[in-house]
Amino acid sequence: MAGNTVISDDEDEIGVEEEEVDEEPYGDRARDDEDDEDDEDDEGHDEYEKDGFIVDDVEEEEGEEEENRADSDEERQKKKKRKKRDSERNYVLDEDDYELLQESNISVPRPKLENKKFKRLKKARRDVEEGSSGFSDEEEFDGNGIGVRTAEEKLKRSLFGDDDGQPLEDIAEEDLQGEEEEDVDIGEEEDEMADFIVDEEEVDEHGAPVRRKKPKKSRQRPGITSHALQEAHEIFGDVEDLLRIRKLEVRDRYGETGERNLEDQFDPSVLSEKYMTEKDDRIREIDIPERMQIYEESTGQPAIDELSVELEREWIFNQLVGGVGPFMNKRGSAAEDLNEVKNHIARFLELMHGQKLDIPFIAMYRKEEIFSLLQEPDEPEADIQNDPNWRPTLKWHKVLWTIHDLDKKWLLLQKRKSALQLHYNKRFEEESRRVYDETRLTLNQQLFESVSKLLKAADSERELDDVDSKFNLHFPPCEVVLDEGQFKRPKRKSQYSICSKAGLWEVANKFGYSSEQFGLQISLEKMRMDELEDAKETPEEMASNFTCAMFETSQAVLKGARHMAAVEISCEPCVRRHVRSIFMENAVVSTSPTSDGNMAIDSFHQFSGVKWLRDKPLTRFEDASWLLVQKAEEEKLLQVTIKLPEVVLDKLISDSNDYYLSDGVSRSAQLWNEQRKLILHDAFYNFLLPSMEKEARSLLTTRAKTWLLWQFGKLLWDKVSVAPFQRKENDVNTDEEAAPRVMACCWGPGKPATTFVMLDAAGEILDVLNAPSLSLSNQNANAQQRKRNDQQRVQKFMMDHQPHVVSLGAANLSCTRLKEDIYEIIFKMVEDNPRDVGHDMDNLNIFYGDESLPHLYENSRISVDQLPSQEGIIRRAVALGRSLQNPLAMVATLCGPGREILSWKLHPLENFLTPDEKYGMFEQVMVDVTNQVGLDINLASSHEWLFAPLQFISGLGPRKAASLQRSLVRAGAIFTRKDLLTHHGLGKKVFINAVGFLRVRRSGLTSSSTQFIDLLDDTRIHPEFYGLAQELAKDIYREDVNDDVNDDDDMLEMAIEHVREKPQLLRAVDVHEYADQKNRLNRKETLNDIRLELIEGFQDRRRPYMEPSQDDEFYMISGETEETLSEGRIVQATVRRIQPQRAICVLESGLTGMLSKEDCADDWRDINELSDKLHEGDIITCKIKSIQKNRYQVFLTCRESEMRNNRLQNHRSMDPYYHEERSTTHTEQEKARKEKELGKKHFKPRMIVHPRFQNITADEAVEFLSDKVPGESVIRPNARGPSYLTLTLKIYDGVYANKDIVEGGKELKDITSVLRIGKTLKIGEDTFEDLDEVMDRYVDPLVAHLKAMLNYRKFRRGTKYEVDELLRIEKSENPMRIVYCFGISHEHPGTFILTYVRGSNPHHEYIGLYPKGFKFRKRMFEDIDRLVAYFQRHIDDPLDSAPSIRSVAAMVPMRSPATGGSSGFGGGWGGSAQGDEWRGGQSTDKDRTSRTGRGEYKNGGGQEGHPSGAPRPYGNRGRMRERDSYGGSRGDR
Repeated sequence: MAGNTVISDDEDEIGVEEEEVDEEPYGDRARDDEDDEDDEDDEGHDEYEKDGFIVDDVEEEEGEEEENRADSDEERQKKKKRKKRDSERNYVLDEDDYELLQESNISVPRPKLENKKFKRLKKARRDVEEGSSGFSDEEEFDGNGIGVRTAEEKLKRSLFGDDDGQPLEDIAEEDLQGEEEEDVDIGEEEDEMADFIVDEEEVDEHGAPVRRKKPKKSRQRPGITSHALQEAHEIFGDVEDLLRIRKLEVRDRYGETGERNLEDQFDPSVLSEKYMTEKDDRIREIDIPERMQIYEESTGQPAIDELSVELEREWIFNQLVGGVGPFMNKRGSAAEDLNEVKNHIARFLELMHGQKLDIPFIAMYRKEEIFSLLQEPDEPEADIQNDPNWRPTLKWHKVLWTIHDLDKKWLLLQKRKSALQLHYNKRFEEESRRVYDETRLTLNQQLFESVSKLLKAADSERELDDVDSKFNLHFPPCEVVLDEGQFKRPKRKSQYSICSKAGLWEVANKFGYSSEQFGLQISLEKMRMDELEDAKETPEEMASNFTCAMFETSQAVLKGARHMAAVEISCEPCVRRHVRSIFMENAVVSTSPTSDGNMAIDSFHQFSGVKWLRDKPLTRFEDASWLLVQKAEEEKLLQVTIKLPEVVLDKLISDSNDYYLSDGVSRSAQLWNEQRKLILHDAFYNFLLPSMEKEARSLLTTRAKTWLLWQFGKLLWDKVSVAPFQRKENDVNTDEEAAPRVMACCWGPGKPATTFVMLDAAGEILDVLNAPSLSLSNQNANAQQRKRNDQQRVQKFMMDHQPHVVSLGAANLSCTRLKEDIYEIIFKMVEDNPRDVGHDMDNLNIFYGDESLPHLYENSRISVDQLPSQEGIIRRAVALGRSLQNPLAMVATLCGPGREILSWKLHPLENFLTPDEKYGMFEQVMVDVTNQVGLDINLASSHEWLFAPLQFISGLGPRKAASLQRSLVRAGAIFTRKDLLTHHGLGKKVFINAVGFLRVRRSGLTSSSTQFIDLLDDTRIHPEFYGLAQELAKDIYREDVNDDVNDDDDMLEMAIEHVREKPQLLRAVDVHEYADQKNRLNRKETLNDIRLELIEGFQDRRRPYMEPSQDDEFYMISGETEETLSEGRIVQATVRRIQPQRAICVLESGLTGMLSKEDCADDWRDINELSDKLHEGDIITCKIKSIQKNRYQVFLTCRESEMRNNRLQNHRSMDPYYHEERSTTHTEQEKARKEKELGKKHFKPRMIVHPRFQNITADEAVEFLSDKVPGESVIRPNARGPSYLTLTLKIYDGVYANKDIVEGGKELKDITSVLRIGKTLKIGEDTFEDLDEVMDRYVDPLVAHLKAMLNYRKFRRGTKYEVDELLRIEKSENPMRIVYCFGISHEHPGTFILTYVRGSNPHHEYIGLYPKGFKFRKRMFEDIDRLVAYFQRHIDDPLDSAPSIRSVAAMVPMRSPATGGSSGFGGGWGGSAQGDEWRGGQSTDKDRTSRTGRGEYKNGGGQEGHPSGAPRPYGNRGRMRERDSYGGSRGDR
């Protein structure tokens, strides 16, 4: 019953509300409350609440009033019952728990704590949450109190569907009476007696039952309790009128509450996607084209005064002539032509901004006013008069769209300039209040005036950046006063700011011309100023007056002042503009691959065309190649340099010196000029040129993306400007009947099965057939029977529906067999049942269709909305068929809020474009095509998917189009264009823009109607030109029938029908002559369009549909492109079957690859059977020899000679600036890199724990020892395997020796035991037990002798050549002495060279380093002194007694790849020998190996032979092969 429910303030009140939205009005419920007062007292509250007309001030007073009323035993009993019930209900959780449950949408009754102190706050919150005085949140009311569907209901309807509720008329009737229903408390307890009394059904006078509303169980109104209602009734009588007034008051007060609730209940992205935000509502309501509103949101309201239009016109014209727009730079330069273009630009801006006309409208109906902007220079003018078969074609209005984009840039530029000027004014005033120095104030005033002047003249974003940079330099936002009186300081201060605060700006001003004066002179805006006078004092003398704590010396002061001057020059807009113009015109780009790039970029790589560019000018980057350069640089595959040629740079610096330096010749002038040169050098090389390089990169990126965007648009234009498939028959009357019935087929692997979908002429599904066995190739009987059954089913399907064309999705190679199967069914059908095959199926063709767009549709949300109960493959087939019937509508379907169309791959480089850039181009192309094609709104009203292009109609957009679509669907049909203005909510401006492109004809629901439809409404003629059309028809009719025609509507309609029935009369009209006669030459183009439309209204201007070519079919089915599959490309193939003379393979794309025996290998003649070399399942790498597209086959080759051959790889047209460099340095680096990788590949970590052992490679060992002192060593794994270790010893800086350690006594049980150290270690003939013993007995003594040699008084540092030179000098100083010294052998690490000079030439003997000492001439010496004494005594001994280097190396087998001090390991013993110091006979490595110890070297060239008889370190090749031990070959061990 009415008053028995207690509602928790915070609980969810939605669920029951939806069920009882049509319950009883307030008045009835109030009376019911009064009738059932006793029951209410049993179960309801007995206290006042704060409502609209009773307010309690204090909680205690409320309690006292309660007690005063409870003055009888009966009332006291009721009070006890109520308290007991409340205590049972008020089970209490924490407030946080209730909020958590509510956020999770879990409804739990919350106890109503009436007597708590927060009651008033909770009551206020409930009033706000529950909306307008108890009105349902689900509805809003118009001014008349009539319930209308709210935005929330619309959203719920679009998301969850519409349900069958109470009729709208009933709801409106109840709303007029102010009878709104309320929710039932979710947690309320049902009254046990609710259904006990059954009322008799009342009937009216005719015996029909009277509809009475049942009393509902409802919660109390927010703010109105049951007792308040009872008391109000007693005081005021019937409260129904009072409540109605109360509703209106609260509705007015909380009018926006419902909308706020909508935003609270739904995610903002959902509301935005459904165009249901407040912003969307405003856009719908404002009578301005929707796209124009979006456009002006960012640009602001454009100025349309004459001066503003004039300035913008000039700016846009200069941009177009400069090559920004497409093809405008190719126009003729005649003065009258240019002036005409300027005037037309101004008129276009006026039409767009002043009259709010959209681009399609201007292009169609204002041709004469902008005619020069519609002509493209590469398009020949059509001879309309002399060619009766001429018909207009679709035109992409690129120039208009470019002007549109430039207009946006201009408006944003002006908007930014205005904002900057306001900011500069404010900042200058702040700075003026802060500075008290008069000189500084004057300078600031000059700077501010200069900046303001430059800001006004700036006409590009770059120039604005220059001006802003200058302003921020001189007026930095250093301190900002906050409201609290605190200061917010920047985290970093620039060097310029530090210098300026130190007062160095005064020094900077003494260098001569200011940056502004210099900029004006170098840019030739001013002639050379007065001769620059140099100060009499020198720069240092002047600077000494400005020293301070931060700049303590005059040099520091000068350096800081020079920095300030250089920064000012680099930030001066005039200077930057001048340098920018030179840089952008002359800078060149060069690229070269990195080591990774050289390996990765082959001739088929995406970056191959930009791998080696040499000095390519910025102006020659006309395509998207820069984007590839940029991407390759990001991936570290290319090195890119952008610089000015030396000649241009030298001239720029020279000119700058001429304008900045003085002509003085005094010493002081020269010193000042030296300072000025340093300033210019700093300004150009540290600031200007790096900044220009960044700008050049940005400019190249912008140009490349612009070019790419137009290419993307061209591909899109080619896709959507194709007309629907047309039947060949001409015996049909209406366009609707002429549309083809399409049978669409999508191949399926089985799950899903191959599916056939039959579409009627309007694209709606007629029937669906699954044929899972149709494409089976299995030969067993059951499979063949299933296939025959499917063939019969498909045949019946086709005979039942009589399709005009079959569209087969080109998914893969299986579709080729499927196409053959369908043709077989057709032939069999014609052969078996020729009489049943209708005329419509004559010449039935099967066309392949591209499945890329249908796949997008299949996976889109819009397809689920349009075909909710269909499987994915059915939705794909529907899209495939509709693409044949109406490609424009199919593309537009995917241009909804989800923007699924952006996933449509059209260009291989489109990933460089942002989604917004791509969608902008989609919108531009779709707007142009849609408006020139037109939209049949009556047909679309019957078939929802045909409404998709409506959003692209001029003046509309997604929001206005959706609103118009709903209105048209409700109306069902429209009979005149005027109804769009009067009955469907279009504003006047939007109507003018859109109406000419909306077609009203007898289609859809109007096809059978007899209501009159104006013939002109079925043409592109705009209603504003109906008078011209009627006049033209009347004149032709009068001339043809020689009868006068009055202006009666019927007569005008008859005249129009007459000329449409006789199009030859219209074709014979000379439009120019007619326009001249009527004095309408200013409408000549419009009259011609009217003539064409009267001949055939909405004639399709799109390109006719063409059957896919063989190349198109091949690339669709294979999924390849010309870039991914071409002759010469390396591919991988899987061997499927091997025959005696060939192997049949399959490529990744499914194409068949044929590999003949001759192409299998170079030695193919030696192969007996191909199966000996190849096996089924093998994956082979091969090259494509040729492609047979008609058979979907490629011919392959695996011959090594062909794989290395590049003759097929130059398929691309090379850039004229492409120059590949084969530098030896690069080759050597690559070789070193490969050897390093090879070393890492052979490296095996060992399980050894020792302080001297590390798991590192040879290169890492060198790096580890590089900063250590000579004598340091490390033991590491050996590349020969786990039975060897290597001792690496640092001999000297850059000289490292390696010694093999052979392990023995290993247990070869498992890999772990193999990787552990051996039980014995052997170096040469010495055996050790462990590494500690190796260090003690071998390494430490060796290092001791090494250090003794390095510290010996006769030891000399340097290479052998340098030591020889030192000895020659010493010999010249002491000619009577035999000078000698010791040195390091860089070629043979571990060996020393004893060099001495007896006469004029040095002699060399080698000394071996051993743990026991030094070995010289086959003798071992414990220390150097004994060796020297022996040498001095035996210097004249015969040479053949001296040991050769081979015998020394055999005893001291140290080895290193070091070359003259290098530390590389790549080439074994090392790089080139110091061959210039050696003369005479030579021997090869083989000779030296076989003649170890023999001194068979002859002297030559007058040079003495080695006294020791030692051979030269290298033979004729300049180096020795790598050895596996210290020196010597492996045979020496």
